Amino acid sequence: MIKINENYLRLQASYLFSEIAKRVSAFQEANPERDIIKLGIGDVTRPLPPACVEAFKKAVVEMGEDRSFRGYGPEQGYPFLREKIAANDYHSRNMDISPDEIFISDGAKCDTGNIQEIFATDIRVAMPDPVYPVYLDTNVMAGRTGEFQGGRYEGIVYLESTKENGFIPDIPREPVDLIYLCFPNNPTGATIGGSMLKDWVDYARENKAVILYDAAYEAFIGEEDIPRSIYEIEGARDIAIEFRSFSKTAGFTGTRCAFTVVPKSCKAYTSKGEPYSLHALWHRRHTTKFNGVSYPVQRAAEAVYSEEGKEQTKSLVDYYLENAALIRERMLEIGYECAGGENSPYIWVDGKRDSWAFFDLLLERAGVVCTPGTGFGKCGEGFVRISAFNDYDNVERAMRRIKEALEGSQ
Repeated sequence: MIKINENYLRLQASYLFSEIAKRVSAFQEANPERDIIKLGIGDVTRPLPPACVEAFKKAVVEMGEDRSFRGYGPEQGYPFLREKIAANDYHSRNMDISPDEIFISDGAKCDTGNIQEIFATDIRVAMPDPVYPVYLDTNVMAGRTGEFQGGRYEGIVYLESTKENGFIPDIPREPVDLIYLCFPNNPTGATIGGSMLKDWVDYARENKAVILYDAAYEAFIGEEDIPRSIYEIEGARDIAIEFRSFSKTAGFTGTRCAFTVVPKSCKAYTSKGEPYSLHALWHRRHTTKFNGVSYPVQRAAEAVYSEEGKEQTKSLVDYYLENAALIRERMLEIGYECAGGENSPYIWVDGKRDSWAFFDLLLERAGVVCTPGTGFGKCGEGFVRISAFNDYDNVERAMRRIKEALEGSQ
């Protein structure tokens, strides 16, 4: 008799975004004439930058010719892309990250979900609440949690992010082993300053912990005093792994390319207390379970770092930030408190009611899809996340509808 991994049975309901899709689909079936504007899932709507498209085309042509055809590439990524990332994202900001510490992948979601495999199952894990569901669910699947009770899993140290602390969680009062942080934050849109991030780095160093730092939205940071990488903080190389993505930066959600940085000086420990290289472990895991991102996609990603690519990707980011500013401004005008929308494509809105009730209200009365905050954790109850990833005209129409719907519900 073959047995299943019963940790999966601890997972609560369906995956958040699947549940949203089901509700929207049911509403569309019942109201086929209604126009739906989706500001829920953070999927981009603007085309790839022209520089990336041209590089993509050129690489596809290469794949069609004998002399330039390529089969399997290096699982860690082609050197041409890793070198560009190191030079532009790290060396340009005085961070000591080498190309061979960078691993190319098909998505930050995959990497943030898979990274937990290189750690023991009996470690103490801390993560923010609210939080991107992948962090939590993959640890549940791995068996690091107990039962789900009172809206939370036993065995997880929840780092509460609330209005009172500016949606930046406090450092835990107890020692933990593995810490998830995400800034600019998904879902709250909060950002963290250098001094506060240093406190986290110092805590991790003192407790021999490791920080998993999700910086997928770093391109949206416009203020110079906000760190775009944890490696801007002294000592972070020794205790942090960083995740980044081309998805929101350059519109690669459907093209798939991201990268993870694992410095060679970053260590964890064996059961006997002996230090061991996390770079070596992730290298082994990556080369064992992953066959690499396709050559044309990596050439397209490389084009992000050309002069044209830099201008075009900045234009994309600015476009979505303009959407975010509009959403934030209109929600504040209506009288709803919110975070994010500055240095972030997400706006975290206090809905003044149950999260799913607010979701249903906006869907049914305004024809607008958002994301209920309760799907991100207990501290998300009462909030919704509105995404700036859509066309500006759609965002304007959505905000007019939302204003009418909310004023009519009061």
